[in-house]
Amino acid sequence: TVASAEPTIHAVVVDDHPLFRRGLVQLLKETPGFRVLADFDNAHDYIAQLDQYDAELLLLDLQMPDISGLEALKQIRAKGGSMRIVMVTASDDSEHLIEALSAGADGYLLKDTAPDEMTSQLRKAMQGEVALNSVAVNILARGLRNGQFNGQNTLQSNEQSNESRHETATEKNTIPADYADTNELTQREQQTLQLISQGMSNKLIARELGISDGTVKVYVKNMLRKLNLHSRLELAAWAYNHGATGTVQDTAEKTEQD
Repeated sequence: TVASAEPTIHAVVVDDHPLFRRGLVQLLKETPGFRVLADFDNAHDYIAQLDQYDAELLLLDLQMPDISGLEALKQIRAKGGSMRIVMVTASDDSEHLIEALSAGADGYLLKDTAPDEMTSQLRKAMQGEVALNSVAVNILARGLRNGQFNGQNTLQSNEQSNESRHETATEKNTIPADYADTNELTQREQQTLQLISQGMSNKLIARELGISDGTVKVYVKNMLRKLNLHSRLELAAWAYNHGATGTVQDTAEKTEQD
């Protein structure tokens, strides 16, 4: 029997920069598994026609006249629905990134992201992960160092699965000033953390370490508890912020030396 093709991802692109918008639309049209339903040069027109497009993915520019991408994001999220929304922007401002994730963005990608990585990250967003490459994670880490997280500005992004949300529903959604040390983590947990910081999914991490997806989930849950964090995204930012981003081999060699 012939394996069925992956379902097509129906997308809409909203960006006021015509050259970039056309390039992004062309990239998606040329990439198997994507179909562009429409593109707009402003968020106002798209929101007015929102119900006309049964899109599963929205690529939204951050900085636009009249209605900004952040304001559009908030308006669209207020209407409900399960559409994935990924911000595509030239802004490397950590405040913008944090605000977008807090408002429910499913990703934050810089406009100079390589085409292959762009489509790869968009597929991650469709699978329930956050589309966030290493550059964006570094921006997030910078925000952590500058103390930009507080009770008003938290990471309640769609990156968290229903299971993860259930686990953290009774916890405060703030990041403590003091973190535990990586010595609190086992070797396997440290290796998992390093792979998370590289943007790997649980499935890829399991393959890399030769373990099951379920075991990876257990490691992630343990790390969240030990480091007093609330999401996989915060784990990645924590790793960057604390220099815990070496290779798996580095961790193994360090353990042997110890």
